[in-house]
Amino acid sequence: MEEEVPSGSDNIVAEFASYEEFLDSHIKPIDLFYLEDQELARQVIELGYKGSGGEVLRREEFEARKQAAEASRLSKRSQQKTLASSGKDIKDPFLKALAEKEEANRSGKMTSVIFIRDFNARGQEISGYIDYAHRLKTEDFEPYFAEKKKLLPRPSDLSFYNWETQTSTSNPSPNYLVMAQNATGLIFKNKRDRKQLIVDPKAPNPGDNSYRYVIETPKYVQVVIYDHITRRKT
Repeated sequence: MEEEVPSGSDNIVAEFASYEEFLDSHIKPIDLFYLEDQELARQVIELGYKGSGGEVLRREEFEARKQAAEASRLSKRSQQKTLASSGKDIKDPFLKALAEKEEANRSGKMTSVIFIRDFNARGQEISGYIDYAHRLKTEDFEPYFAEKKKLLPRPSDLSFYNWETQTSTSNPSPNYLVMAQNATGLIFKNKRDRKQLIVDPKAPNPGDNSYRYVIETPKYVQVVIYDHITRRKT
């Protein structure tokens, strides 16, 4: 019986838009005949009279459960909209890989770094490293998954290089520090667990808790994804 009460209460707050409507559902024609006042009848119900209509909640409890139900509804709606890749018919191998890693990067379980080499709108060859988790938080990725926009590195990303103009930039992100080293090239240091992500393709491995994936896609000259499984330093 105790398990049925929350379910019934949830149905109650969903069925009635206000507490007054809820009280009115318990008022019978005979109650109004004797009391001759709807507001008085509501007060009698609220003070403890329980008719055949079922459970009677106090106003504070009704309002609290109403707010909780609304918060739960909004939370579920928000979760459904969180993943930009949700519901998309994705066929490109690169976008499929990004879709598979989206939830983990949004939740903080993983911080992926994407290396892209391709051509910009001016036909200039560019390359760079993108903090995927950071980009997900600062940009709408739905147009990328819908193939309305093409994901390319920017001068504001972790690393950027324009092969024609020889413009080179590097920037820290909320997840990584950029460490330029002569012998091994770029190294990204994860701010959470302080582990180094080594992106040198000649390195035996990309570092602790890190994995390197070369993505073959006809839409880009070169794509490599580095997944780092984040673990907080203890």
